[in-house]
Amino acid sequence: MSYIVDRRLNAKKKSTVNRQRFLKRYRKHIKKAVTDAISRRSITDIEHGEEIHIPADDMKESFFHHGQGGHAERILPGNQDFIGGDRIERPPSGGGSGSGPGASDSGQGEDEFVFQITQAEFLDFMFDELALPNMIKRQLVGSDEFKLRQAGFSNQGSPGQVDVVRSLRSAHARRIALTSGKRKKLKELEQQLHLLTAQQPILQNQLEIKQLREKISALKSRLKRVPWLDDFDLKYHLRAKEPAPQAKAVMFCIMDVSGSMNQATKEIAKRFFILLYLFIQRNYQRTEIVFIRHHTVAMEVDEQEFFYSRETGGTIVSSALKLMEQIIEQRYPLGDWNIYAAQASDGDNWNNDSAVCTEVLCKGLLPKLQYFSYIEITPNAHQLLWHAYQQVKENFPETFAMEQVVDAAEIYTVFREIFHKQVI
Repeated sequence: MSYIVDRRLNAKKKSTVNRQRFLKRYRKHIKKAVTDAISRRSITDIEHGEEIHIPADDMKESFFHHGQGGHAERILPGNQDFIGGDRIERPPSGGGSGSGPGASDSGQGEDEFVFQITQAEFLDFMFDELALPNMIKRQLVGSDEFKLRQAGFSNQGSPGQVDVVRSLRSAHARRIALTSGKRKKLKELEQQLHLLTAQQPILQNQLEIKQLREKISALKSRLKRVPWLDDFDLKYHLRAKEPAPQAKAVMFCIMDVSGSMNQATKEIAKRFFILLYLFIQRNYQRTEIVFIRHHTVAMEVDEQEFFYSRETGGTIVSSALKLMEQIIEQRYPLGDWNIYAAQASDGDNWNNDSAVCTEVLCKGLLPKLQYFSYIEITPNAHQLLWHAYQQVKENFPETFAMEQVVDAAEIYTVFREIFHKQVI
């Protein structure tokens, strides 16, 4: 059995393999630190790295050593207080005092090991044990990114692309083709010369031997003039550019901006949308995001207007769902895009519109989507929209999820509940 040891170094000259082993060993401490960081951080720095503290007691290694026992004699220099047979008093309870870092007057100081995890490692632990449900990657399509692939060989190219083996093989074949006849003739002349030199030396033989030697010398000279490697023997790798297929996803963010949605509610919704966007980005190479805001009328807007503009009036949720369906038909073919949607609302809606939302979702949208998640941000009792969406969840349990959120501290917990990896 053979083992491959990866000793490549990361940017800080540390072994990548050792770091991965270290992160795996102290996974419990790191996950706790990441969870604490999420609860105290703002949205703008949610994906930065984190400083991890590990108590020194948890860093201790188990080891084998010789136990106490047997008879041993020791000479301890500097003893001016005791002689053989004296009994040494037990030190007072509480032990000695210290003043170094981590020391305390109670004798229970604690040292810590501190290290930094990177942004990528922070997100790995942040989204650990989460998965995008129904993540069926549809057709991979080309993009503006390309990769080089081997496309045969060429007689022209740069020196760095020379195929040495094929070039030498071509040169050897050329030399054989050009010199095979001459070598055969040379062999015949050498055999004739050998026969003549073995006979009795006479004048006629001397002349014929001289002629044969001149012919042999001329043939050898012509063979030496055949180049060992010529320009047209060189073979170069031919590489062609081809589009790099990528899985693409689009995320629709739908939010109620009617008079009942205050800025605090919008901030809670923003936290959920950013978590979802970061999560989808880690699963797809290309991700687009579409913002749809609605009151009685739905509009596609940019991020700034989506989160911070204020509107008044009532709420018609179905207007946003219908606009989303139109945008999908116009810009996002189902064969090319993986489509996700997230909706945030306080649950307020016109009474007759909740039934329309159910129909649009069940017949129009959900058959086209990978996943639809709905969060209702309210501490109050559920309204008609929540009950209508419960019927949708019963019909589409694998592609539809809904949860209630009361305050910002619950966002990460609710997010993990919606996207928790199902163990089969």
